[in-house]
Amino acid sequence: MNVLVTGGCGFIGSNLVRYLLRERPDWKVVNLDRLTYAGNLENLAGLEDDPRHVFVHGDVCDRAGLDRVLAGHAIDAVLHLAAESHVDRSIQGPEVFVTTNVLGTQHLLEACRERGVRRFVQVSTDEVYGSLGPSGAFTEESPLQPSSPYSASKTGADLLALAYHHTFGLDVVVTRCSNNYGRYQFPEKLIPRMVVNALRGEPLPVYGDGQHVRDWLHVEDHCQGLVLALEKGRAGQVYNLGGGAERRNLDLVKGILAELGKPESLIQFVTDRLGHDRRYAIDPAKSRRELGWAPTHTFEQGLGDTVRWYVEHPEWWERVLSGAYRNTVTLTPRGRGA
Repeated sequence: MNVLVTGGCGFIGSNLVRYLLRERPDWKVVNLDRLTYAGNLENLAGLEDDPRHVFVHGDVCDRAGLDRVLAGHAIDAVLHLAAESHVDRSIQGPEVFVTTNVLGTQHLLEACRERGVRRFVQVSTDEVYGSLGPSGAFTEESPLQPSSPYSASKTGADLLALAYHHTFGLDVVVTRCSNNYGRYQFPEKLIPRMVVNALRGEPLPVYGDGQHVRDWLHVEDHCQGLVLALEKGRAGQVYNLGGGAERRNLDLVKGILAELGKPESLIQFVTDRLGHDRRYAIDPAKSRRELGWAPTHTFEQGLGDTVRWYVEHPEWWERVLSGAYRNTVTLTPRGRGA
């Protein structure tokens, strides 16, 4: 199978590219990424000489470029991860989120429809469901109530993808995951930011009272779920992928400090984010039942492994923080192409 992964140089995308090359050795992976601030070719170090991986520097909003990639590589299936994804940035500047997440998805859907791509997996987020009360969990039937420009743009993309299935017959599957964590995550996100700040002896900023609850999913478990959705999901269906690991933000931050042997005095409470959702939790029963998917990492194991990775790879996050990673403009001459 020839698979297109959009956003394959980002956090989840790069982990997915590595997962596919490891677990599906007879597949060819074409990696399309615009290399915005969150796209980092250094996430793919070691793949320079793998002929099964082709990197294409491109934009999902470039329709002509999409046509060239789909036709030139005879793409069978698409895993669509390319997106602007940081809530804080969406509050500061919503327009780019609508452009990339909504219009970019529409361009890709239309290109796939015209080229006869066999399956389109729209990779989304539990944030489209909005905020939960103190009990219960989101199911695939939960109403869509996005709270931020980011989650609203992902909701629009999800509905477009499902509309392309119902209107045009495009084989679409939508996945919605809980908060991911793991290696190569850009240090604006909670876990890597707290680890890096603690390692540098800097304050760890915690929004509001720190009682916001998130369900955490290891990125490797997410990647497994995406591949199963691609291979086994029913067309036109939504599948929730949750880690079953709800934690209050404050407890999570304290756990990171304990892993690192750092004092809790580094915690600094800051003004809460605008429209901050209080709690997320996902019911993954449908994915277990129809895809045979279940997380394999406990949160304690996964968090410990993740913290150790950042401790052992300071050169990676130091280059991210300095911006030096953006000077890495090629994978290899053979690894680029349209």
